[in-house]
Amino acid sequence: MTDRDRIAEFKEVAELMPDDPVVRFGLAGAYLDAGLAEEAVAEYREAVRLKPDYTAAYRGLGRALERAGRLDEARAAYGRGLEVARQTGDLQTGKEIEVFLRRLGPRP
Repeated sequence: MTDRDRIAEFKEVAELMPDDPVVRFGLAGAYLDAGLAEEAVAEYREAVRLKPDYTAAYRGLGRALERAGRLDEARAAYGRGLEVARQTGDLQTGKEIEVFLRRLGPRP
């Protein structure tokens, strides 16, 4: 299955289930895999809007923002994701976010 096919399938499901954060997360991931970072950012933001405690969506948002070259925004998304992970007890995603933050480094 090509990236374009995956995106088309997720878009079709998203039209049927526009308020499902998991569908939005999947569509965002398909966009990111296809190298469409800005589209991924929009879908990860929608996933977070629909489910504000969706820690994996914050992690994905940070990655998409990094790939889009928006590093300060990526740091902010990772920071919020880390807060949410601590609040919800999502230790695994929190640890992953910490790694991404360290790799990104401090603000210049």
